[in-house]
Amino acid sequence: MNNLVSIITPFYNSSKFIEECVNSILLQSYSNWELLIVDDCSDDNSKELLLNLEKKDERIRVTFLGDNIGAAKARNIAIRNAKGRYIAFLDSDDIWRGDKLEKQIKFMEKEDIAFSFTSYTPMSEDGSVSFAEIKAPNKIDYFGYLKNTIIGCLTVVIDKEKVGDFEMPIIKSSHDMALWLLIMKRGFDAYGLNESLAKYRIVSTSNTANKWRAAKDVWKVYRQFEKLSFFYSIWCFLNYAFNAIIRRI
Repeated sequence: MNNLVSIITPFYNSSKFIEECVNSILLQSYSNWELLIVDDCSDDNSKELLLNLEKKDERIRVTFLGDNIGAAKARNIAIRNAKGRYIAFLDSDDIWRGDKLEKQIKFMEKEDIAFSFTSYTPMSEDGSVSFAEIKAPNKIDYFGYLKNTIIGCLTVVIDKEKVGDFEMPIIKSSHDMALWLLIMKRGFDAYGLNESLAKYRIVSTSNTANKWRAAKDVWKVYRQFEKLSFFYSIWCFLNYAFNAIIRRI
């Protein structure tokens, strides 16, 4: 089971999308995976649905939480329970292309990469409209990522054997950004596979849909987690905002 991929999926009131998400995993050409779904105390009567999904395949494991603790802590519970060498992330409203894991694991093994990500395509809430592809650069380091948060969480795979243990910093949104920076500070640059292998659903109720709140959390990462100076934080933030706008044109 050395190349087992543990897929981390936090879940909260996402019954509308979870079956499509899970089906995109079941259809993966790379079969050596486990799916860890953590239900963050949903109140949309989704328990039966999740239990039925768990019964569909022995590789699916669902954890039900008694309290709502937020996406970062829910992800950390899954990460702590993960058995795989590789850790991948897929939110309950997003989907993967069928060859996503196969291509990405081959890419990482061939190039001896610890931390990889791919291009991805945003889509409308109902999945009917795809927007401009977010193209992955070949490589991004700590200082580059401070100014361009281009890594889509749904595309990331981390080789835990190389990187070591990790957890998401506790923050409302941008906890994935904080984690990528933490890993980069350990000396691991992120390498991009420039092929769109995932679709990111733009949901009106998501944390990142609230651009103002997301921007405030990026600023919090700069100042509270990375301890950057005020003026360097301003410089990074201006670059972050510019690059975010460019990606959406």
